[in-house]
Formats: sequence, C-alpha cells, structure tokens
Amino acid sequence: MELFSERGYERTSLREIADRLGVTKAAVYYHFRTKEDIVVSLSEDLRRGIDEIVNWAQSTPPGSERAREILTRYGALLHGLGSDMVRFWHENQPAFRDLGFGTSLRYQFRTLGDLMTEPESEPLAIFHARQALLAISWSVSMMGDLPLTDEQRYAAATRIAAGILAKS
Repeated sequence: MELFSERGYERTSLREIADRLGVTKAAVYYHFRTKEDIVVSLSEDLRRGIDEIVNWAQSTPPGSERAREILTRYGALLHGLGSDMVRFWHENQPAFRDLGFGTSLRYQFRTLGDLMTEPESEPLAIFHARQALLAISWSVSMMGDLPLTDEQRYAAATRIAAGILAKS
C-alpha cells in the first residue's frame, strides 16, 4: 500500500512490491497473481466495513442519532484502515474504475448518504450527508501533512462533518 500511495498504482510493479516486502517475486505470485488481486484483497476491509455500517443502519430507525452514528462508524473505519490506504483510493480512481471496484464503492458511499437522511429527503439533505462523509474521507487522505495526530484529525473531522449534517 505504501508503494501504491508513493508511486501510484500504474507505476508500481510486482517486482517493486516483492523488493519492499523483502521476499521473492515468486512468493508474491504465490498469493497474488496480479496487482489487481492485491488491490482487491486490500480493499475488502473497506467494503466489509461499509457493509457492516449499512447493515447496522438499516436495522436502526432513521433520524439524527443514526446519521451521527454512521459518521462516527465511517470515521472509525477509515482512520482504522490508515492514511496510506485511504490516500491510495482517492489518488488512484482510474485504477478503481478499470477494476470495477470504484463503482461498488461509489454505490456504498451513496447508500451511506441516503441512510443518513430521512426517507424521501430533499436532494439538498442528501448532498449535505454526502459532504459530511467526504469531510471524514478527506481528513484521512488529504490532511496527513498537518502536524496532527490521527486522533486529532478524526475528532476534528467528525465535528466538522456533524456541522455539515446539521445544516441540512
């Protein structure tokens, strides 16, 4: 993930991955035939985590408490996965599009936004919900250069996201 984040998905080879891990290229091939297999494997934690949030939210009555809890859980998921992983997803959108993975992530993201609003909500309320989720995402992928701890970024992003949501 570090290599993908540093060099980009397209410019990273399996040889470089093996070298970084201190193993042979054959050892990497034993587990992953392609870079795509590596990305899919690494991305499963994100998809599984979002699915868990969606399943929880679908069994919880709609309202502001559910919306805030979705933000909290989404933030915990992204911050738990780490900035390299999240930055990679943000910076390598063409690779995700080519792999078809980006489509499922966009669908999951939209589903979370919908679940943060009341059924039959106005488009602007859904827009605010998605913006709140983006505030969480960007706190991981774009704010790593600031001299803040992950906990500080997570807490600030959650407050900002809640403020965006409150405006809807």
